[in-house]
Amino acid sequence: MAAATAVRSAELGYKTLVASTDIAHSLADSLDMPLGDKPVQVAENLWAQEISVVADIHNYWDTLQGFVAGLLADGRGLSNVVADELSAFPGMDEIVSLLHINKQAKERHFDRVIIDAAPTGETIRLLTMPDTFRWYAGHISRAQSGVVKALRPFAGRFLQGPAEILEALTRLDEATAELRQTLSNPDISSYRVVLQPEKMVVREAERAISYLGLFNYPVDSVIINRILPESADEGAFYRQRREIQQKYIRMIEDNFRPLPLWYAPYYSHEVVGVAALSRLAVDCFGEHDPGSIFYRGILQEVTETADGAYLLRIPLPFVEGSQVRLRKRGDEMFITIGNFKREMILPTVLARRKATDATLHEGLLEIRFEMQETAVSPDASPDTA
Repeated sequence: MAAATAVRSAELGYKTLVASTDIAHSLADSLDMPLGDKPVQVAENLWAQEISVVADIHNYWDTLQGFVAGLLADGRGLSNVVADELSAFPGMDEIVSLLHINKQAKERHFDRVIIDAAPTGETIRLLTMPDTFRWYAGHISRAQSGVVKALRPFAGRFLQGPAEILEALTRLDEATAELRQTLSNPDISSYRVVLQPEKMVVREAERAISYLGLFNYPVDSVIINRILPESADEGAFYRQRREIQQKYIRMIEDNFRPLPLWYAPYYSHEVVGVAALSRLAVDCFGEHDPGSIFYRGILQEVTETADGAYLLRIPLPFVEGSQVRLRKRGDEMFITIGNFKREMILPTVLARRKATDATLHEGLLEIRFEMQETAVSPDASPDTA
């Protein structure tokens, strides 16, 4: 879908780059042409790239010096020693990949940069890495006043290295802070979840949106992919598969509101090459520009209260009801408000706690989570006026 979105964006006149961050790249297969670790023009207004983090770290530090040094403020290049030390830093491969994206956004060589991301787990790790990296970098930069014991095995080589390493690490930390702002700015970035109408895939997508919301990454829509078309001569097997899909499409429509939903068909042929990708984009988005931002707003927000509890806030603008019922099972939360029902996957910080209270006021659902010792019951069903 990323490739199809990019093809349609280029057809609408926008200079577009589509780049893959997946270790097992499939972008070249979708476009049906060879790609490299640098942007290659594949059609009018369209460039494609398969980001090679390994090649960048091990073979292209001379090239990276240009944009990394520029991002790190003073324009000085990094020595090979510093480069080698920084490449060993946890998450450096993800950081380099994200810096590629930020570089394209800052240099404005393209009107749009579309990322073909890896599967959910790898992408969440990629997107949470700026926060993780900055946490480690902050502790290392304060090493002169004492390193946390848990970090000593990891931090040793940095503390024994030249001051230049710590200085470069500090500058890279500043660049990562800028990168984090770019990734979470809804005027610059948006995230689109693609899923198939199957139970496991839907659950995985719910977890993705939960964690994207936890880190304030703006999700603007959901694409339901590979929907089986109606067929006059369908047999029992085909009919049953369609019924299963329709069941999970209804679940998606309930669980992912208020996000806009797009429906992409399942073709009898392979979607390979620019022409086929263009048709997919039109069949999915119709006359809409797929590069537009289709939703702005917070999907969920988690905050900690002064007494150590957590509040989960979920916008439900079109839901009305006087009673909220909750049922929690592991990391799953089942919400019932009148005729409205929703299932959602909770982030880990909430999954370990119990829901003890819920209120719905002016389209905003607020759920309170407390530690198990203070919670009222395993399956709290709080009511609200």
